[in-house]
Amino acid sequence: MGDWIIAFVCLIVIFMCLAPMLTLLSRSLSDPRSLLRNEVTLLPKGLNFNAYQTILSDSMYTRSLVWTAILTGICMALSMFMTTICAYPLIYDNLKGRRFFNAMILFTMYFGAGLIPNYLLYNDLGLLNNPLVLIVPNCLSVFNVIIMRSFLFGIPDSLRESAEIDGAGPIRVLVNIYIPLSTSVIATLTLFYAVGRWNGYGDALFYMFRNRDYYPIQYLLYNIISGMQNIDPGQTDIPMGASDTYKAASVMFATVPILMIYPWLQRYFIHGVTLGSEKG
Repeated sequence: MGDWIIAFVCLIVIFMCLAPMLTLLSRSLSDPRSLLRNEVTLLPKGLNFNAYQTILSDSMYTRSLVWTAILTGICMALSMFMTTICAYPLIYDNLKGRRFFNAMILFTMYFGAGLIPNYLLYNDLGLLNNPLVLIVPNCLSVFNVIIMRSFLFGIPDSLRESAEIDGAGPIRVLVNIYIPLSTSVIATLTLFYAVGRWNGYGDALFYMFRNRDYYPIQYLLYNIISGMQNIDPGQTDIPMGASDTYKAASVMFATVPILMIYPWLQRYFIHGVTLGSEKG
């Protein structure tokens, strides 16, 4: 009986998580007149694919999607490199200033300069309306560094010591021992960075307001939902209610690609975070 109760509760939670997505999918596939009459719930009514045809035929969407995919790939690679080289030295007991570095890392986690100082700094560095402003400032997460450091702490020191006895240096120890044993946490943090960059639009909103060629897909979606961007620049006679269909289709268009990554990394997700929290 207890197993049935747990399964029932899990089904309720799953439905609560899927209901908004299913509703959005139904709205994107429904006839605009059905939306005006509030007849669409979890199932589409008056099935049509006009919204998706409009989106896929518009170069604005496809260009933004391709740029966001490239941006996400660059940020994932750079962020994982920075996270690894930042967390790895902190596991050495003989590292001079280790406590100081740990304190400084934690300090930046709780205290930040704020939006206006960052804006002035990026302006002085020439990063405003520059694609680099979407890559460089957020290439490292202190929270992820702590997870990586805690995971590396969990690897027995005897493996490192045996490699050092054989003449291996710190870089070789990292490449040949720690990285092969850290696939779970690497996959988990890669997923964190990928989802964070794909869903991020705040930096583009504040620092990329003039360069439309490098709008991420989420910022383009934000402009569409808020009415700052035309849904279809070549169509001026959009019928009443169709705009809601296009907005729902735009959200699905921006969400589905990142959802496809989860099945590939799901088996590493919980395992990586759990092992990374055993020591701190």
